[in-house]
Amino acid sequence: MAKKNDGNGKVLAQNKKASHDYFIEDTYEAGMVLTGTEIKSIRNARVNIGDAFATIRNGEIHIHNMHISPFEQGNRHNPTDPTRTRKLLMHKAQISKLLGLSKQDGYSIVPLKIYIRNGYAKLLLGLGKGKKQYDKRDAAAKRDAQRDIQRVLREKQKVAR
Repeated sequence: MAKKNDGNGKVLAQNKKASHDYFIEDTYEAGMVLTGTEIKSIRNARVNIGDAFATIRNGEIHIHNMHISPFEQGNRHNPTDPTRTRKLLMHKAQISKLLGLSKQDGYSIVPLKIYIRNGYAKLLLGLGKGKKQYDKRDAAAKRDAQRDIQRVLREKQKVAR
């Protein structure tokens, strides 16, 4: 079985909306098939995965709507479409497991972050179950309550000094 990964490395792009819209139950690391100018743009953090999503077709996993800005000093082989579909690199067993889990009702494969590890660009994918509106409100209320508690504790520590 593959080692679990939390996406440590130099984070270049993050999908902050994913944790707001989904309960992330499992994460997987995937490599990406990129051109030379695309990896240069990613290293310059000129990538956006806010609207991106992943699909599995014919035993291969692809990411759609990931925007990589064209490299300024790029050559004529620079891709003209910044949101083209890109193939992801994962083991067959991981892809088949993801396929089975994502077929369940309410589950999606969501890109969470892009980072550099050992010189290679990696994409952290999460298996997410969609949140209902009341779940989102509940999470926001808990976050606000935790923020209020931390503020009160900081004020008490200032008074005690």
